Amino acid sequence: MKNRAYAAAASFAVVSALVAITAPARAEETEITLSAGVGYMSGAYGGTEDIEDLYVPISARIDTGRLTFQIVVPYLRVSELVESGTNTESGLGDILGSVTVYDVLANAQGTLALDVTGTMKLGTADETRGLGTGETDFTVYLDGYRFYDTVTLLASVGYRLRGDSSDQPIEDVFLGSVGTVFRLSTETRLGLIFDYRESALLDADDIQELTAFLSLGLNDKWNVEFSAFTGFTDSSPDWGAAIGVTTNLLRLRVRDDR
Repeated sequence: MKNRAYAAAASFAVVSALVAITAPARAEETEITLSAGVGYMSGAYGGTEDIEDLYVPISARIDTGRLTFQIVVPYLRVSELVESGTNTESGLGDILGSVTVYDVLANAQGTLALDVTGTMKLGTADETRGLGTGETDFTVYLDGYRFYDTVTLLASVGYRLRGDSSDQPIEDVFLGSVGTVFRLSTETRLGLIFDYRESALLDADDIQELTAFLSLGLNDKWNVEFSAFTGFTDSSPDWGAAIGVTTNLLRLRVRDDR
């Protein structure tokens, strides 16, 4: 179950990252935010038994305007539904850390931008209980944006260096996403994203998922996000959904010369 468990974490993580990047315009302040959420996904993954995944992340984020640092600490529960009952394992998932550099390339009109993100997945999930691979992974993403008045077009490409597993060979993989985000109001975003990830296993299908999300700013401190997604290959979940809540803990005024 370990690869399916990691696929669940990756599916929820990509939604959180894209919602955060396409949130309301970055302020001229340093912000510290705390987020919590819950996600659920289900699928047979080409087998005969259904797998259900519950993913509960807590994250802290520091945004300085041009740089963002984030850490995600998740709880993970993986259940396999078999004829004799349900086999369930739960515990700490893989801790994720990331650094994003905004506007590495941008035009003078502010309509085009390229960001770079580096992430590290620590192998903190218990490999022996099927909650993860037990290895550390590194990923680099290039995220490109085309901004219009109320619409943002986005495209992302990445490469993941996977840690070697003692169970089976795991390959390094390419990743990519394309999507559209609509700004319905100052604090409300609606988006649709197609996500592609090469399979890390030679005998498995690549992962293809379509995600819809809604991000609502309740006030200047609280934000809530809803997402739902479906998969198109045997390596993808049949369906899943997530909800997350974010609050600003602290805002510090800083100089921004951009």
